[in-house]
Amino acid sequence: MALADFLRQLDELSRTATVTFAAVQDEASWEAARVEFAGAKQGRLKALQKLLGQVDPAERPAAGKRFNEVKAELDGAMAAAQARLQAPAGGRRAAPRPEFDPTLPGRRMRLGRLHPITQSIEELKEIMGRLGFSVADGPEIEDEWHNFEALNIPLEHPARDPLDNFYLSAAGASHGPLLLRSQTSTVQIRVMEQTAPPVRIISLGRVYRPDTADATHYPMFHQMEGLLVDQQVTMADLKSVLRLFATSYLGSDVHIRFRPSFFPFTEPSVEADFNWNDQWIEFGGAGMVDPHVLRAVGYDPEVVTGFAFGLGVERLCMRRHNITDIRDLYRNDVRFLHLF
Repeated sequence: MALADFLRQLDELSRTATVTFAAVQDEASWEAARVEFAGAKQGRLKALQKLLGQVDPAERPAAGKRFNEVKAELDGAMAAAQARLQAPAGGRRAAPRPEFDPTLPGRRMRLGRLHPITQSIEELKEIMGRLGFSVADGPEIEDEWHNFEALNIPLEHPARDPLDNFYLSAAGASHGPLLLRSQTSTVQIRVMEQTAPPVRIISLGRVYRPDTADATHYPMFHQMEGLLVDQQVTMADLKSVLRLFATSYLGSDVHIRFRPSFFPFTEPSVEADFNWNDQWIEFGGAGMVDPHVLRAVGYDPEVVTGFAFGLGVERLCMRRHNITDIRDLYRNDVRFLHLF
């Protein structure tokens, strides 16, 4: 068979197949065209493949090359027609969408919750607000004047040891080196420096001490500082406020006691304890504001007196929620935090 005749039949097959597949309108006409042109037994391409053996051996490579090209063209026309039939009217095939059932219940949204420490702080503010105390804030980075000297803690006092504080610089502000505050008592100094008596404030915030973390200690924790300065304030007022606070937060059945103690910034001083699991747990220190502290802020201790207290927020929270390890509050375990 002459090469020219073979190539002419291949070209004719390619043209006819392209036009036929472009005109198919449904799966049935596409299947009929596929059998006609690409059928395995009687398809027109299969018939031409049989004629390939009749081409002169010297011209057979050229005939085989063209045969493969036509076969690829036929496969392409078939695939294009099939894709066109399967595509939606818009021209692009879209993923099937599930039917909307308005009778099904909605999905519950996962809402975040306040940390138990934050919850405790907000409740403490509310309780002390009912007792007439307003909220004051102060910086967590302090100087030695507000953290020590104004609180009647002299230079030689062991509380100022660099190993017991987080100092940030050897020299800083005009009042000496800077450090992370070790107590919220710094806020009462700043308030009294700017406010004439009477003063009735609380301050809640973070404090820092390089303690080894264990079940009841942590290097960063929260305190609630309370201060009341006015005329004729006595220790009886202090004990009444702390008892009212303890019964409001911990319950009317809570047992508290006061033990004599010493703090440089109060005189006399007491430790306040509450009973938990048949053990007395300290929840803060308190006392009458030392006259030296009143003089340091410009108050006259002959005219006004006052009391101050500092309570550990974490220990109050632990007692309230029966938490036995303070470290659980800072592990960021969502399973634990979800309980509150």
